[in-house]
Amino acid sequence: MDIEFNKNEDNLKQLIYQLKTKSDKTKLGGGEKKIASQHEKGKLTARERINYLTDNESEFLEIGLFAGEGMYQEVGGCPSGGVVTGIGYIQGRQCVIVANDATVKAGAWFPITAKKNLRAQEVAMENRLPIIYLVDSAGVFLPMQNEIFPDKEHFGRQFRNNAKMSSMGIVQIAAVMGSCVAGGAYLPIMSDEAMIVDKTGSIFLAGSYLVKSAIGETIDNETLGGASTHCEISGVTDNKFDNDEACLDYIKSIFDKIGAYEKAGFDRVKSEEPSESVDSLLGIIPQDRVKPYDVKDVIKRLVDKSEFDEYKALYGKTIVCGYGRIDGWSVGIVANQRKVVKSKKGEMQMGGVIYSDSADKAARFIMNCNQRKIPLVFLQDVSGFMVGSKAEHGGIIKDGAKMVNAMANSTVPKFTIMMGNSYGAGNYAMCGKAYDPRLIYAWPTAQIAVMSGASAAKTLLQIKVATLKAKGEEITPEAEEKLLKEITDKYNEELSPYYAASRLWVDGIIDPRETRKVISMGIEAADHAPVEKFNVGVIQT
Repeated sequence: MDIEFNKNEDNLKQLIYQLKTKSDKTKLGGGEKKIASQHEKGKLTARERINYLTDNESEFLEIGLFAGEGMYQEVGGCPSGGVVTGIGYIQGRQCVIVANDATVKAGAWFPITAKKNLRAQEVAMENRLPIIYLVDSAGVFLPMQNEIFPDKEHFGRQFRNNAKMSSMGIVQIAAVMGSCVAGGAYLPIMSDEAMIVDKTGSIFLAGSYLVKSAIGETIDNETLGGASTHCEISGVTDNKFDNDEACLDYIKSIFDKIGAYEKAGFDRVKSEEPSESVDSLLGIIPQDRVKPYDVKDVIKRLVDKSEFDEYKALYGKTIVCGYGRIDGWSVGIVANQRKVVKSKKGEMQMGGVIYSDSADKAARFIMNCNQRKIPLVFLQDVSGFMVGSKAEHGGIIKDGAKMVNAMANSTVPKFTIMMGNSYGAGNYAMCGKAYDPRLIYAWPTAQIAVMSGASAAKTLLQIKVATLKAKGEEITPEAEEKLLKEITDKYNEELSPYYAASRLWVDGIIDPRETRKVISMGIEAADHAPVEKFNVGVIQT
């Protein structure tokens, strides 16, 4: 291996170490003291509940680990959005799990909590997966109620989704293992089956203090809405249990008896490891973001036996398309090529840029995958579409629109991995978050923005300087340099994959070596939902 490979590997290993350190800290939720407090009450934490509920040695694909990262610092932060969500296995059956983390502000809902809960429900609805709610929440975080309560994608949307999933035949199971108050009380009761843990679980539209204030009645919370009340008097819940473990055992029993699901029918054979070492992925992505590399070297370390059947290999070379298998699943791969390549006319084309011919090729390939019912995997490292008079005269807008149209109307499931750059319209064409990938994850090397940090900073600086001059103010070279640094630092912070993950622009950040697992579990989930007929709409030729 050469020195460049070793440098790249060392850089990515450092980024992976930072990822693990951040992950471990985030998974502590509200911290060790809050965890101990949960245990003193006889309760498991959200992550302990998920670990107990899911099958031994099975994978749990977490969605939104870094939601809320660096946000709400004025009120002490909200690690992981105060809720743990992901795809796991119970009795061998795949499902979505949503568990409130009571160590974070008593499980109260922040704006990002609502967004994360809705994302979990979206995953269940798109893939028709059963969903389990492990409820332990103090309700809406009142100081921010105006950002959580009234809008379309706010708190109330989850109850609308409860009703929609019920009509779709998606199994919903709820366990009230702590507080369940106000509007949140509707969530478990709109599920197919609701259970409650005695002495720790409670459900009511208004707690004892509010009842006293509103109607003058004096009553304690246990009598008002405890397990005995709702299992023996109101009939709101179906069964009560002595502790968390007994309640979770009952959920396991439910999943042991659920009938088979209708499959989409994606092709899968016995999984085989890539012939090229997956560990060697770490040395391929250059530390210097402008340096070229061959994306086929990445693909060979992701697909079974490193076998890849390329589509139109000699045409539209800045996008690589082709067929392979990942963990046995048949996939179609669309990847940005970072090498400098020659076009069909012998012209040199920059790597990571989408040209007319590559957009045309990708559109045709996406349509083929839909025709053959093959899931699509997008590997992003894209600087955007080609610009300039030659590109415009050649119809880059038309060809780009053709690719976006085919990708947006694709009905086979799409999975997006952001490996490096994800800039501008390239993010859209390569199935960014706005285009409904079933799952979208980033490597620690990813950057997501309208343009690169250097380009954006210089553009913003020019605008700022021009504005000052228009006001009659002069700016010294020293002040200009300082301003450029301030702009660059701010923009680079927003380029970070953690900035994207905190806002759920991506479902998470992963070690590149976990890519096969993420895609495989995603396709397995998608196989629960039959595919609709593909209709591409209007495409200019």
